[in-house]
Formats: sequence, C-alpha cells, structure tokens
Amino acid sequence: MIRVQVELLEEYSGLPLPRPATEHSAGVDLRAAISEPVTIPPGGRALVSSGMKVAVPVGYEWQIRPRSGLALKHGITLLNSPGTVDSDYRGTVGVIMVNLGGEPFTVNRGDRIAQAVLSRVEPVTLVETDSLQETERGEGGFGHTGI
Repeated sequence: MIRVQVELLEEYSGLPLPRPATEHSAGVDLRAAISEPVTIPPGGRALVSSGMKVAVPVGYEWQIRPRSGLALKHGITLLNSPGTVDSDYRGTVGVIMVNLGGEPFTVNRGDRIAQAVLSRVEPVTLVETDSLQETERGEGGFGHTGI
C-alpha cells in the first residue's frame, strides 16, 4: 500500500478524510469543500475546491475522474477528464465540474464530486523519426471498426 500525504485546508474542516468506499475501490471520493452551495446551470461549469493539497509520490499521478452516479443521474461530469495532479504540484486540488444535463445542479458542502485514483506513470522521451512501423490498423480511427 502506498501512503500519500494530504494537507487539509481550513475549508475542509469537519469533512471526513477521503478513503476508498469499499475494500477493492480503485480510488477515493473527493468532496466539495465549499462554504456556500454552487449551482451549475445546464451547459455551465464550475471549479469546485476539494479543500486539500496532496503530495503525489514521484513516478505517480493522481487522476481526478467523474463519478458514474452523477453522470448517469444528473449529466454531471468533469472537464479535462481525467485531470492530472502531478507529483510536483502542491496547490489546492480543484475539480472542474460541467452540467451536461437538462436541469440546474446544485453542489453542496461535503457532496462527493469526483474520485481520485493514484496511477503509476513512466518517464518518456520522444524520439523523432521519418516514419513509423506499419500495423494492420494503420491510420484507422474514430469509428473505423463500425458500430
């Protein structure tokens, strides 16, 4: 198990520490650490604070992902999804929520608004080449295999 340090800000006061919802959950739920409700109109978006900072270990990223229940029931998802918290970022983790539903959606203090999953990343170096190795798929994309 990897231990990740979090700094809970004053705005987080009184909210439970994020933890996996079940024994085999991939991540932890982030909560809205806001003082007043935030209403997102249909087609609108809002940056909602998680009220915490995190020290992601080197070699990992914290992926901020939508919650499936919010997406299905209300059309709420996250822009820039999955969002990435890099290992060298030490600012407040914010969640960019968007309302793709037909009704206004209100976020209240303590609501579970996103999930965070710790994922390993590998360093990468891009190497320029004149051509790439051919594959059976080639340049087919965006629905090339049919419905």
